[in-house]
Amino acid sequence: MNLSRRKVNRWITIWLMVAIQVLFLFMIVRENLQSNIVCAVVIVLSALMLVAHVKQPLHYDDHLYEHILVALWIPVGAVSSYYINNKLGLGPVIGAATVGLIASFLPALNQKSAYLKHLPPAVYCGAFIGMSGVKVANGFLFVFAASFFAGILLVLSKSLFQGMGGKLGLLAFAGVVMASLCLFIMSSYGL
Repeated sequence: MNLSRRKVNRWITIWLMVAIQVLFLFMIVRENLQSNIVCAVVIVLSALMLVAHVKQPLHYDDHLYEHILVALWIPVGAVSSYYINNKLGLGPVIGAATVGLIASFLPALNQKSAYLKHLPPAVYCGAFIGMSGVKVANGFLFVFAASFFAGILLVLSKSLFQGMGGKLGLLAFAGVVMASLCLFIMSSYGL
């Protein structure tokens, strides 16, 4: 893959994440405060945060891709956490914490395996998806769809957002938003 295509992929991923977060914040503020002035302030603050992040590097110069076999573990974490959260009724924090704790021991199965060392973040990203309540994620099919989108973003964002906290939660959030958008579009057109 040539350098210009890598840059395009990198910037598309960054702008997609920014757009999702800004729209989400905008809708929360608008719904709760019913004020256009406050919405404008949120947009200005979001733009200022974006400028700050552009000045600070969000990624390495090389754009690396996560291996697809690592991203396949996102649904494992998502389904496990969703099951503990909603089906067993233990709640989102216990569900995600349990899945994250178990995932942290995966590299110990074979300490020489480079592959196993990459699995805990993917499983934990899925655990964030599984924290969704039944009002948002109304079943395992939704969880799989959100995992699919988060997996794509994980593969594309291997070298993005390095050194910034919240990357896995952001990817999980974006996956849930994208799955919700697909569900909304499908229900709007009667599919």
